[in-house]
Amino acid sequence: MQINISMLQKLDLKVSKNLIDLALKSLPSEDFRYTINQPMNRYFYDPWEIKPEFKGTVWEDVLATLPFAIGEARIAILKYGSAYQIHADIDDRYHLNLQEESSYLIDLENEKMHKLMTDGFWYLMDAGRLHTATNFGRCARVQIVVRKLLDERLLHDPVSIILSSSGYSKDDARFLFDNTLSTWLNRANKRGLIDDFKFSTNKVTFRLEKSAIDDLKSRLISGFTMEIL
Repeated sequence: MQINISMLQKLDLKVSKNLIDLALKSLPSEDFRYTINQPMNRYFYDPWEIKPEFKGTVWEDVLATLPFAIGEARIAILKYGSAYQIHADIDDRYHLNLQEESSYLIDLENEKMHKLMTDGFWYLMDAGRLHTATNFGRCARVQIVVRKLLDERLLHDPVSIILSSSGYSKDDARFLFDNTLSTWLNRANKRGLIDDFKFSTNKVTFRLEKSAIDDLKSRLISGFTMEIL
């Protein structure tokens, strides 16, 4: 089914050019991803706090422009001529572009490209759609990517679910999970059908409204199993 609302929404939250320039001059690492905050309790539900080494720095100032509780915040660097594998995520993401040239987010479900702009605005991405990112430019694309916290729900008729995989490598299991189940979980979170989501190396656990069991079962592929407690 086609989704008409844009995958990428511009928010009325802006970071000054001076702060962006200072952040670019203060990159702590050239790694592909670098996390600048840390969880205080539950990974997907509770606010994360800035790491001690970044308190009082430009990175704390940049994150402070988001006037609400946030999850993991990462500096994400995509080198020129590179792209991400196709995937979806259970949690939506806030994006702030620090540097780009001819870089795009691509909504693969709707076959739509979104050109990235270093305009100082935060953007909210619907990460529940199958998507990728690519950099066709001459320089690295540099972003801050922040997880939107999952919604806490009071479920009416919950059951406990364990989804696990067998027979796959860690990377293959993650790829297949993100391409079949992450989209469903993202939508289930927004519809108020799940709570208490957790993950480990080869399984995820959560509570689910009993009425959604059959729908979830229909999404399972070979090599993945569902246990209902």
